[in-house]
Amino acid sequence: MNTLHYDFVILGAGLSGIGAACRLNRAMPGKSYTVLERRQAIGGTWDLFKYPGIRSDSDMTTFGYSFKPWKSPKLLADGPSIKAYVTEAAEEHKVIPNIRFKTEIEQVEWCSKAGRWTVTSKDIESGECTRISAQFIVNGTGYYNHKKGYTPEFAGRDNFEGQIVHPQFWPENLEYQGKNVVVIGSGATAVTLVPNMANKGAQVTMLQRSPTYVISVPEVDPVYVWMSKVMPVSWVFAISRVRNVLLGRALYNAAGRWPKLVRRFLLGGVKSRLKGKADMADFEPRYNPWEQRLCAVPNGDLFKAIVDGKASVVTDGIETFDKTGIHLKSGKHLAADIIITATGLEMLAFGGAEVKVDGQPVAVSERMLYKGMMFEGVPNFLHINGYFNASWTLKADIVTDHFLRVVKHMDETGADVVTANAGAAARNKPQKDNEPGYVQRGAHTRPMEGEKKPWAALGDYLSDAVQLKLGRVTHSALEYRRTSGGTALVEDAATEAV
Repeated sequence: MNTLHYDFVILGAGLSGIGAACRLNRAMPGKSYTVLERRQAIGGTWDLFKYPGIRSDSDMTTFGYSFKPWKSPKLLADGPSIKAYVTEAAEEHKVIPNIRFKTEIEQVEWCSKAGRWTVTSKDIESGECTRISAQFIVNGTGYYNHKKGYTPEFAGRDNFEGQIVHPQFWPENLEYQGKNVVVIGSGATAVTLVPNMANKGAQVTMLQRSPTYVISVPEVDPVYVWMSKVMPVSWVFAISRVRNVLLGRALYNAAGRWPKLVRRFLLGGVKSRLKGKADMADFEPRYNPWEQRLCAVPNGDLFKAIVDGKASVVTDGIETFDKTGIHLKSGKHLAADIIITATGLEMLAFGGAEVKVDGQPVAVSERMLYKGMMFEGVPNFLHINGYFNASWTLKADIVTDHFLRVVKHMDETGADVVTANAGAAARNKPQKDNEPGYVQRGAHTRPMEGEKKPWAALGDYLSDAVQLKLGRVTHSALEYRRTSGGTALVEDAATEAV
């Protein structure tokens, strides 16, 4: 088996992987790289999911790349538009020729003696294996299993004579017009599916175990439209991005400081939209705002479908499926021709690849992340993960930029290995209470959290951006080395102020 050699191997051609490749081309055009992607197209999540109405649940001025303005005034973009945007970024930065599609990543292993990573991959169609050597790995695979969604064990499932569908694997040309559809779930997928299917002729019931906070946002940003008439699009994008970051953070902080007040504000918005056509108890969560992610709906489309009688919400537990629908724990029965299990994701580290350092598997749940980007004890490895309380891309942008600054420093000083060492830094298991079910189920895929910087979890874009954009690339927790002779380079070991 021949071995290919690159400076970087980027895992995944979704939002994170393509963003990293574009930034690498911009910052260090002389570096060689390849992107390994299991699917046959760019987009990751936005290529995989095909269910009706799929859209972002973050505004596009913060969900888009900072280096590529989102030119549409739509706040929440549909999936095909996001995929087209990511593809366009890849084309503009000449990334596509460097992508190896239909490639399954099997193992990623670091050898300290060589100071290199070796990636073993397999062509999905031919079965041919390829070995790739690289100085750096960039993990942009996201956090969930593309091959399998999460579905609980429902009693009597096999008795149901209709069709059961998981949104992650939406059947092509599914006929649901004029049929009774039950959507199980109350997260972003469910609140997207319900109005879209209802508006296309289905009678839809959203069956939830407990309510979620739902906030209505404008479909089109009127301020963006107004500014576009008098400013260049790059200015409009930059101003809107800053504004939306500040507004999002203000709401999150307010929810932590005045939870009762924010709860009244959110539920007041729901009540005004429902116009007395539904029971408010179905929209009153048992937890405080932002203890779980808010669900955004454009122009209140979910509420409009309910008011128009095309959709309804039921809060209850499932007793069992039967031939014609679902028996609830309350004794009621929901008739269904189609049941949609919008019950979440299954989390998966590294896209399912086995990652090793000198023959030892990397257990994510036993390691902390340096500045939210590098696992302790794992050399030359960037791990891209997004925010819970803000747009994914905001965090992906700043950790990628900082890592590339680290690489530039290595080039300037002659180092070829950088490792984050936690030493005796205090660590904790990540918080699990009041988090989405898929996050709690996937605790084994989440790193530990430090109590202080640089090991504390990144959760506030504004302070994180200061730490990563302005923070130095030398730190007492970072060790830079030359592979030849195994010598450590002397660095300023003083802890950074940011």
